[in-house]
Amino acid sequence: MIDFVAHAPAKPCWRAWPARLGAWLDAARPAGDLLLRLWLAQVFWVSGQTKIQSWDSTLYLFENEYAVPLLPPEWAAYLATSVELAFPVLLVLGLGGRFAAWVLLVFNGVAVLSYPDLGAAGLEQHGVWGLMLLVALLHGPGAWSLDHWLGRRWRMPR
Repeated sequence: MIDFVAHAPAKPCWRAWPARLGAWLDAARPAGDLLLRLWLAQVFWVSGQTKIQSWDSTLYLFENEYAVPLLPPEWAAYLATSVELAFPVLLVLGLGGRFAAWVLLVFNGVAVLSYPDLGAAGLEQHGVWGLMLLVALLHGPGAWSLDHWLGRRWRMPR
């Protein structure tokens, strides 16, 4: 049978590309969230690894270079190393993702305040990390995270 129903003319392809691009970007969002978390975790993890590889140097820096407020230098060294080794793991897994981002954001700020000889390049680098952590904090860890999986698994039915 022949269909004589008039069909609407197809939209020109140039009109459809913004919607297609938006849909593609929405689909890519979980990968972007994961990449952000991986990048940030790597930065702090490497710093923590450096601290434990040369503990004497770490203690020296906390006693003579870093002016961490309110804590004795040895405690500050242990706390900083613990934060740099534990919270990147949580960030990568997306387990307590917003909390991990908040802790690392505060840690990043304390690092900037406690090292007066950081210099312009160091300030810029810490600023970029701070903005990235703020995005992770405000946006959450995303769909490819344990937070998302656990939330879906234990969400109460309506």
